[in-house]
Amino acid sequence: MAVLEEGFTLGGLVLGAGLDGLLGVEQGQKGDLFLVTDRGRTVILYKVSDQKPLGCWSVKQGQTITCPAVCNFQTGEYVVVHDDKVLRVWKNEDVNLDKVFKATLSADVYRIHSIQNTEPLVLFKEGAVRSLDVLLAEPQQKIEAVISDEEVIKWTKLFLDSTQPVLIFVTEKHGNYFVYVQMFNPHNLCKYTLLPGEEEPVTLSFAASVNERLVTLLCLSCNGCIYETLIPLNKDKPEEKKVLVTSLLLKTSVSGNVLKGDSFAILDKDHVAVMGTSLKAPKENISIWNIKFQTLQTSKELPQGTSGQLWCYGEKLFILHGKFLTVIPFKCEISSLAAALGKLKSIQAPGTQTMSHFVNWGTFQGDGLESQDSNNLVSLKGHSKRSLRTRKNETRSQLEDSTNKEFLSGIKDASEKHLEQQLSKFLADKRTPDFQITIGHIVSELVGRCKTEPPFYPQSSLVQLIQTQVLSYSLCPDLMAVALEKRDVHLLQFCLQQFPDIPESITCACLKVFLSIGDDSLEGTNVNMESVIGYIDFPQNEKMEKKEVVQNGFSPVLSEEDNIEDKLNKSDGMMNTTLTCPVTPQKAALLNAILHSAYSETFLLPNLKDLTVQHVILFLQYLHFLYEKCSENASMTLPGPCPPTLNQIMDWICLLLDAHFTVVVMIPEAKGILASLYKFVKAQVWVYSELNKIEGSLQQLQKLHQQRNMGLYSIEVLELI
Repeated sequence: MAVLEEGFTLGGLVLGAGLDGLLGVEQGQKGDLFLVTDRGRTVILYKVSDQKPLGCWSVKQGQTITCPAVCNFQTGEYVVVHDDKVLRVWKNEDVNLDKVFKATLSADVYRIHSIQNTEPLVLFKEGAVRSLDVLLAEPQQKIEAVISDEEVIKWTKLFLDSTQPVLIFVTEKHGNYFVYVQMFNPHNLCKYTLLPGEEEPVTLSFAASVNERLVTLLCLSCNGCIYETLIPLNKDKPEEKKVLVTSLLLKTSVSGNVLKGDSFAILDKDHVAVMGTSLKAPKENISIWNIKFQTLQTSKELPQGTSGQLWCYGEKLFILHGKFLTVIPFKCEISSLAAALGKLKSIQAPGTQTMSHFVNWGTFQGDGLESQDSNNLVSLKGHSKRSLRTRKNETRSQLEDSTNKEFLSGIKDASEKHLEQQLSKFLADKRTPDFQITIGHIVSELVGRCKTEPPFYPQSSLVQLIQTQVLSYSLCPDLMAVALEKRDVHLLQFCLQQFPDIPESITCACLKVFLSIGDDSLEGTNVNMESVIGYIDFPQNEKMEKKEVVQNGFSPVLSEEDNIEDKLNKSDGMMNTTLTCPVTPQKAALLNAILHSAYSETFLLPNLKDLTVQHVILFLQYLHFLYEKCSENASMTLPGPCPPTLNQIMDWICLLLDAHFTVVVMIPEAKGILASLYKFVKAQVWVYSELNKIEGSLQQLQKLHQQRNMGLYSIEVLELI
């Protein structure tokens, strides 16, 4: 079986490309990062698990990106081409593409290919291929023409066969298609003729896979058929214009149905995903087909329309649904006859239809899928059995719907105690396929009642619902707004720990509440203290906090006439004798939830500027305390099950200073922290400088150890000069 799960949009950003489509979606340095390039001037880096953009870069007005941006996996840099010949290379920290590395090439670029474990390759519009490093070393080198004058590249893909890269591109000329296979080490270019003349229908899309030196090229035609072509990767150069044999692999629609804007992707060896329209369903849809057993496994409607483009990475499909880039996770089980016929039990995602579209293999030829009269009786028997199962499933679904509606109507007037009891019974029952939607409806009902009835606030019930781990901020956006209004720090902490898609404005609102709430109010509050266990001494800090509250969390002021070294010495003496936490353990646990939350620096910085100076100083003092605690361990980590990491601590220090640097420099209360941070940066620069001095020696030592066989035991004296 195959399942299309509920899709989600990336960041909720409306892309200017609209239904005209995107230039491409490419994988980033890590498996969860993706580069999205539109047909205008913009490249966006997304982190799919957080559904948020991490970076956005644009070329100048008047320039146009003509090639999808890719990641150079060997260097971690990004590469893009605008205006056909201008190549740009930049890093994550770069902001303005106009100021990054630029190289103007001598020929028009069609595509840059970059995959793991090989260097990026540049395919030019005339068919020549160069490695990126060779082009960067000599951008104006002469580029030869490989294809004929009127040939146009229609599709291209880069693969790894064992450890060797294989580049395939398909060209079209006067309705004829040609396949070029470029192999490297040694260089070998093979040309084949595919579907000569008009013997086959017009091809809409291509896909390919490589396995054991055999390329499987699939072609989706306008009649809804997928054709298969096998291309061996021979080292010997074949004859010019050798004709490839094609065979019908799968028919996805009835004869005569012209598919508009169709595309497809190979999911695994037995499944393909096809996007298009049909006579029975005029709306666009995406479906998964089992090519081994010729069955339609599942489909999902796309009512807002698509650009006809489809990308597949891992177990995720990327499509442009309306004006939003949508990600649809999918799952494909190992192909078996029971799964293909729908005999296996599986969890079906909401909004999808699972079906088995049967094909008469005895008459699977050319245009049609015709059934014979001799099979009618068997089909009727099978249909009656399936109808019985369908009626049972419909009855079960109706019972579940009635139960859910009854529960939702019951919570509209229930007291908080009665609601908690009924909710416990409801959650104890077996989960249904639409469990997530039901929980979302329950939360919406409760939050809506909290707004209309201010005294009503079922905190324990809301906590129970969050503990189901099926909620997200986008599913119930008003939940955290109500918790902020009630200043319910326990629920806010829980949401920060559970929800992956909290907007940065809400994260900053939680930070304001955590910093401003009084210590007396936190004493009786249920706060998860797991993140502070191991590095905060609870009894000692309780006494210290009362003292710090009187001082508003400020450290003793350093005199302005002292020079910077005196300040550092005084700060050192103070830290060594009184390394104490400036906030209570409960408040520290709440602030740790903020440190663990996901964010985009671009959207977080404007919201951080709304913090008051007192809150900024107090938060900086706590972050400084965490850094000092990290410095006590050789591993630069905090003890405990889930403490903040050093990277999180330093990132938030930088964010706070970026947002409030001018104010922090002017107020005397911040001088002690700034002096300590200055010393830290100075020490780090010195350490890295010393390490750079011996980098060459360390590399030589590593080479020596790789070349020599030391045996079981040896003593070696190495002298560094």
